[in-house]
Amino acid sequence: MTGPLLEMTGVHKAFGPNAVLRGIDLQVAEHEVVVLIGASGSGKSTLLRCVNGLEAVDAGEVVLRTPGSTLTVSDARVDLDAVRRRVGIVFQQYNLFPHLSAVQNVALAPRRVLRRSRGQAERAARELLARFGLADRADAYPDQLSGGQQQRVAIVRALAMDPEIVLFDEITSALDPQLVGEVLDVVRELTTAGMTIVMATHEMGFARDVAHRVLFLDAGTVVEEGTPAQIFGAPTHPRTRQFLARVSTGTATRGGIDA
Repeated sequence: MTGPLLEMTGVHKAFGPNAVLRGIDLQVAEHEVVVLIGASGSGKSTLLRCVNGLEAVDAGEVVLRTPGSTLTVSDARVDLDAVRRRVGIVFQQYNLFPHLSAVQNVALAPRRVLRRSRGQAERAARELLARFGLADRADAYPDQLSGGQQQRVAIVRALAMDPEIVLFDEITSALDPQLVGEVLDVVRELTTAGMTIVMATHEMGFARDVAHRVLFLDAGTVVEEGTPAQIFGAPTHPRTRQFLARVSTGTATRGGIDA
């Protein structure tokens, strides 16, 4: 594979008159952890949704490079199923099927998309659930799980497809504060294992700990990017400094649906 695993060049996206992304450039190398920060409405969620084709870009290019293939996600002719087999995504809301148990939720996509047998898919699902401390909850249904457990199942469901890259979209924003840590511990383990991750989060301390690179978005543009030490320790742009000051005093917008 030559070049970054993910590359976005000059990406624009608008919803009617509302321009949400205004010329985004982003490169993500294999095994890199990139964290997106910024207030709600800054474009983080839309950026992630453009990566796997959930939103079509208006201009610019999104390219996903994996061993043996290069997929131009922004090309209207691309096979989006092929893209989504390589790109896992986990949202704020867990989106588990309420009529399926945890193991059935995790095994569904490998069965339907990868054509694995029920037995093979469910054995692999149980192994993944056990890896992340959910062995005893494998046969529970979503309404029998805590919010943190449901989000961990959602992460395991994304991992069950063996993705090349995983996108996390504010995955702790819908959780009670006491449940945030158990979900972030899962992400921390994935970063240690070398998973390629792009993550939008309001958890600044976590971003400082796990990111290789941090991007601050404001009004659909990348205002500043750098290492965690640079962004959190010595930001150069006034808007970055203002945002981090608001976060530190608890006044930055948090939760809800980000653009």
